[in-house]
Amino acid sequence: MFNWDDLNSFLTLSRCSKLKLASKKLKVESTTIARRISRLESSLKLELFYKSPKGYLLTEKGSELLKYAEKIENEIYGINFNFSQSNPNIRGKVRLSVGEGLGVEIISKYINKFYNKYPEIEIELLADTRSRSLSNRETDILISLSRPKKGRLLSWKLCDYFVKLYGSKNYSKNIESIKNTKDLINHNFVSYVDELVEFPELNYLKEVNKNLSVVFSSNSLRSQLLAVKNGVGLGLLHSFIAKKETGLLAILPEIINIKREYWIVIHENLSNLRRIKAVTNFLTTILKNEKKNLYEL
Repeated sequence: MFNWDDLNSFLTLSRCSKLKLASKKLKVESTTIARRISRLESSLKLELFYKSPKGYLLTEKGSELLKYAEKIENEIYGINFNFSQSNPNIRGKVRLSVGEGLGVEIISKYINKFYNKYPEIEIELLADTRSRSLSNRETDILISLSRPKKGRLLSWKLCDYFVKLYGSKNYSKNIESIKNTKDLINHNFVSYVDELVEFPELNYLKEVNKNLSVVFSSNSLRSQLLAVKNGVGLGLLHSFIAKKETGLLAILPEIINIKREYWIVIHENLSNLRRIKAVTNFLTTILKNEKKNLYEL
């Protein structure tokens, strides 16, 4: 039987990489973290971490365990959020920076449930393609498309999502003639404004073909979606959004199926604030609820 304190210490160290940071987050001594990790390794008869100049990094088996540990963590967050009582004593403002797709299409529809539980927490939702600085307090919580590699930041993976190529019956050119990615060179495309995109993971078109003709660009995903629906061109869209729209057709779905990740990122100095914990628990819970929607192609 696993001890949750041991698993939680494992999760925290995997995200912090440093014993000192993990102990600060969990409010226990570094020796306690080390003892819990050692106990977990002994019970599993596995080495979960190896020490490097960058800190404690996961072994191959440690990475495998991480997937299961995060599932358990998500279940615990779900219990805490769905079954604990309303808490009016937790208050304050939390600025959340997230992409438009996730922010507008998913998070916004759950906000009322959050306010019923935490009426004194004000969420500022910044939904766009900017990567705001946590260190400079431009945002409190960042939903990133990758795990940050430097800085005093804590991060954990929320979920995956998928991007596919879509066209509309209003598009003037023959979509059915597209048999492979080489055929795309003769078509018009809708995309992001390159210089306004701060997440390289949003450069979907370059992964498909670097020589495509973009006739309309916007930093708004909703604007791109409407342009594709109205026949301006073909576009790479979040499948969890596009599949709900009438009149859109997935093109080369077996070939063009781009996988991306959502990561929660916070600064270590904010990790113990109750309002931050409330929002991150909320995000973890709703993304668990939306998993089928995000994964269903």
